[in-house]
Amino acid sequence: MPPEDSPEQKQTETRPAGRTADVASAERTIGRHRAPEAPRRRPFGSTPARVAVATGVSCCLGLVAFVGARDTGQRHEPVREVMADRAAAAAEAEQRASREFERTAPPVAVPVTPVPAATPRPTATKTPVRKPVRPKHPRPVAGLDQRQMDNAKVIVDVGRQMGMPRRALVVAIATAMQESNLYNLASDVLPESYDYPNQGSGADHDSVGLFQQRPSSGWGTVAELMRPAYAARAFYAALAEVPAWGDLSITEAAQAVQISAFPDAYAKHEARATIVVAALV
Repeated sequence: MPPEDSPEQKQTETRPAGRTADVASAERTIGRHRAPEAPRRRPFGSTPARVAVATGVSCCLGLVAFVGARDTGQRHEPVREVMADRAAAAAEAEQRASREFERTAPPVAVPVTPVPAATPRPTATKTPVRKPVRPKHPRPVAGLDQRQMDNAKVIVDVGRQMGMPRRALVVAIATAMQESNLYNLASDVLPESYDYPNQGSGADHDSVGLFQQRPSSGWGTVAELMRPAYAARAFYAALAEVPAWGDLSITEAAQAVQISAFPDAYAKHEARATIVVAALV
């Protein structure tokens, strides 16, 4: 029967190839300081050499792991510190991405509300006051027709232009009513008078026009006296030369100018003449 190997020889044989001197030294150190075990009852078929070999293998594996960790310089950090580092790294990456977006984001167009232009205030324009315009053909009154009313208007307008008072206008209208019934008459004695605009004819000597004034008495030429405006002007001029004519009655004032054969005939036209003047003035 071959002799049993010693524990040292078995440990040498079972030692894996390539182990370093550090591992062997660590094993020897652990073997010296291991506490002595209480004697145990060996099971059937077991030997002290086999138990020693198993124990040595376990220790060697632990030492190999320890030495490998020491040689590589690795450290096992706590889980909380690792999670905190990861969270900080994620926050830093998020901030970096936000800054990149702020730098590269296109500018947002802000809508500009147009300011309405100020409405110019309308300038107050002063409406010119227009004087009432008399109609070209005034409405007839006091039983006159349109031709008579038109002739009366000419007489009143001339008197006002000359600055004659209203009573002089009534005297002139009453005189024309008596002499020509307010028509511009030619004369059968003066055929020349028909050469001018007329509204009929008379036969009282050479008397013509609204006031039946005679060219032979110095009132004017036939052409002048056939114009209503000239005839009215000649009448007012003669009336203005009558002393204190304003104190006289309508009949007396008219007779002082006309020297008629019927001096009292003018009085009957005073009322109608007053109505006509009022309508025209």
